[in-house]
Amino acid sequence: MPVLANAKKALRASRRKAAINRRTRSKMRTSVVEFKAQPDQTKLPSAFSAIDRAAKQRIIHPNKAARFKRQLNRQAKAS
Repeated sequence: MPVLANAKKALRASRRKAAINRRTRSKMRTSVVEFKAQPDQTKLPSAFSAIDRAAKQRIIHPNKAARFKRQLNRQAKAS
């Protein structure tokens, strides 16, 4: 456990940011799984939006986001 006041504050901030990141990553994964369960054009925008939000917040790398979107788009076109 941190002893210094600034270390305690850093720990609080770190936990708060981790919770936000976890929430965003979970929403992204949930939307992708929902799309993969039933790939159609109506669920694609929500999945893209969740992926873009995660990339914008640097939770995932922008190239990884592009790769996800490309794969989902291919699945949507195939079905």
